Amino acid sequence: MATATLTATKWGIDPTHTEVQFKVKHLVISTVTGFFKKFSGSVESTNDDFDGAKTTFSLDVNSIETNQADRDGHLKSADFFAADQYPTLDFAGALKKVSGNAYKLEGNLTIRGTSKAVAFDAEFGGIMVDPWGNTKAGFEINGKINRKDYGLNWSAVTEAGGLVVSDDVKIHINVELAKG
Repeated sequence: MATATLTATKWGIDPTHTEVQFKVKHLVISTVTGFFKKFSGSVESTNDDFDGAKTTFSLDVNSIETNQADRDGHLKSADFFAADQYPTLDFAGALKKVSGNAYKLEGNLTIRGTSKAVAFDAEFGGIMVDPWGNTKAGFEINGKINRKDYGLNWSAVTEAGGLVVSDDVKIHINVELAKG
């Protein structure tokens, strides 16, 4: 009996229609939003619903942007990402369908040379052919990590005893994939 071989379709990230954001509490009273301007990645799937699809993603640490140059420089320094030594944040894992359009994106996130298992919620937006005949797919991904799990330990305390930067970092990614 012959065994059928499934061919994986590769989808690349469309950087023009993808956003990678993070949010972190400042002084526990407000939220600072930042994003990464440069990234790359791919998804390999043997089906159109992406269940079990292998996923890789890499963010360029030097492209971090919080709309404040001094803070961006501090985030790139050894206090946080140590961009000179660790120029990328990397993810490798898989999408797993939960039900309907709900998925989990599970895998290993590597920051500053430390890899940890993570699971993010993902919502599949569907597949569409654009006006130029290109097949696209979309996902919205949300999750949270603890920055100290990855060696981003810099901290300061206010006079009242409050933290300057919270440990929890919220992640929000809107990703558009291009087939082929």
